[in-house]
This record gives sequence, C-alpha cells and structure tokens, in this order.
Amino acid sequence: MSGTGGRLRVGVVGLNYWGPNLARNFDELADLAYVCDLDEGLLAKAAARHSGATATTRYDDLLEDPTLDAIVVATSVPTHYKLARLALEAGKHVFVEKPPATRAVEMDELVAIAAARDLTLMPGHLLLYHPGVVKVKELVDAGELGDVLCVYGNRQNLGIIRSNENALWSLGVHDLSVILYLLGEEPSEVVAHGRDFLTPGVEDVVFCYLRFPSGKIAHMHLSWLDPHKMRKMTVVGTEKMVVFDDMELDRKVTIYEKAPWRRTESYGEWQTRSGDIHIPKIAPDEPLKNECRHFLSLVAGEGDRGKVATDGAMVVRTLEQLQLSLDAAGAARS
Repeated sequence: MSGTGGRLRVGVVGLNYWGPNLARNFDELADLAYVCDLDEGLLAKAAARHSGATATTRYDDLLEDPTLDAIVVATSVPTHYKLARLALEAGKHVFVEKPPATRAVEMDELVAIAAARDLTLMPGHLLLYHPGVVKVKELVDAGELGDVLCVYGNRQNLGIIRSNENALWSLGVHDLSVILYLLGEEPSEVVAHGRDFLTPGVEDVVFCYLRFPSGKIAHMHLSWLDPHKMRKMTVVGTEKMVVFDDMELDRKVTIYEKAPWRRTESYGEWQTRSGDIHIPKIAPDEPLKNECRHFLSLVAGEGDRGKVATDGAMVVRTLEQLQLSLDAAGAARS
C-alpha cells in the first residue's frame, strides 16, 4: 500500500462502457494509478479525466509494477478470465466485472489461484451492494417473511440487442447473483428455455427455473423483447412478501403483509390474510461506490476474501448449467 496518503494503488483496464464508472469511484476512494485500454481514443478521454493516472495501452505495465496493489478488469466478457488470471499470477488483487469466466472450470482455477496466494478475487455483482437488495436480505435472514417459498425476477427491456452474449449471461447474471445471495444455497436443479428471435444463436428471450435443496424455487424472466423496462425481484414467504423494484424512485422496497392463512371448511380452499403495506426508507447510496469500498476493504485485509470468490463461482456454475439446459432445449427443437 504505497499510494498517496497510504491509499491502495489501483489500475483499471477497459474503459468502454462500465470502466469509466469504476475509474471514477476508485479515483475517489483509492489512488488510481493506471487507466488502460487498447483504444487510444477511450484512453485519451480517461487520461483527461484522471490526470494523476498513467495512461497506457500495455496491460503488462500494470502487471509489472510492484507498487500496484490491485487491478480492476472491465473489458469484454471473453477476456475476463485471461486478464484476471494474469493479474492474480502477478500477485495483484482483482476486481473483475461479471461474469469473471464463462466456464466453471475457469472460475475454479481463478478461485484456486487467489486462495493459494491470499489475494482478493471479487466479481462485480453490483446489485448485492444496492441498499434495497441489502434490506431484502436483512428481512429474509431475520425471518420477517416467515419461511421463504419462492423468488422470482423480471429483467426485461426493448434492447440492447447483443450479438456475442445472450440474455442469460447479460441479464440473468444480475438476478441470479441476487437469488443465490438471498437464499444462501446452490440450486440442485435448473431448467432454461429461450429463443433466438433476432440474432441466430443468441437467445434474446429466456425463462429459467431453479429448485433448491431446501425445496425453495426461483424463476427468472429475461428479455430484450418487451414493451416494459422491468428490474424487479419478488420474494414470497409464509408470513409476508416483499418486492424490490429498481425502477421505482421512492419505493425501492415494498413489504406486503399478505400470506395464505388457513384452510376453509369447504372445498379445501385456502383463506388469505392481507394486512398493511410497508415501504421502508432506503438509503440513496450509490451501489457502485459501496461495491468499490467493499473491494478495497477486502484488499486491506478486512472481511472474508474467500467468500466473494466462492460465491462468484457458484454464480458461474449455475449459469453454465442453465446454458447447457438452454442448448439442450434448442437442440430438441431443431
């Protein structure tokens, strides 16, 4: 830790889409020592914003600097695994945007290298640092909802249509990371169905089903072909239900005192209980800043470095299994 005022020295590689946001936050929270990209136009913009950082197109400059503590990888998904592995092998702590790898065996390799060298390997699962999602997790863990029965997510929009990444890997990784975080267990069964309506081989509409060892179930609806922009997660418990809606400005989390109550005497039907609706105040903190702070705290030796890596590996394993199911369903149709 040799930056200005003893702050951690960080380098950001990849400055096209999300990288500038990461560079902004790490420039505020740490000593942003490097900005790196092969595109000299993007690099020039970043260098103008962050005059204290060394601008370079050469990734090896970051790997070879013994004073650099950590590398932040925000490049295209197919490059994540290779760049993260090189950084870990160079003894650098790594923050890598989701997903860190597209195969479970690659992710397991990254986790093993990080563990062997006592380094942080943190995937960029942004929603886990959203104050609204944190509140929902608190409700689940405190038993406020009773026993959780099911969770379902809606992540839909009209566009952006990608040509090299389907809706499962682009959209699903967000909701999947939240579902696994809320339930705290790995699914024992996954099924995915989808269609590639616009780009051959790239599913733009995907439906996923997950079943967990505890008996809980989850569902994800992921789509780039929808009239509504939706970013919503619903958790159904035996006592209460809660909705996290990231599209709402002032109502991010809504708690419903609604639940099945008891069987009626006739026809075996269930009566339902409907009580108050509660809207807790959610802090307006920037999730990305919370996420960057957490990474820096792990690098500084606070918290459990291993857990963020193994939790990230669970996400990649589940994504891979869902993709295999998606492929099998597609092969059966053809």
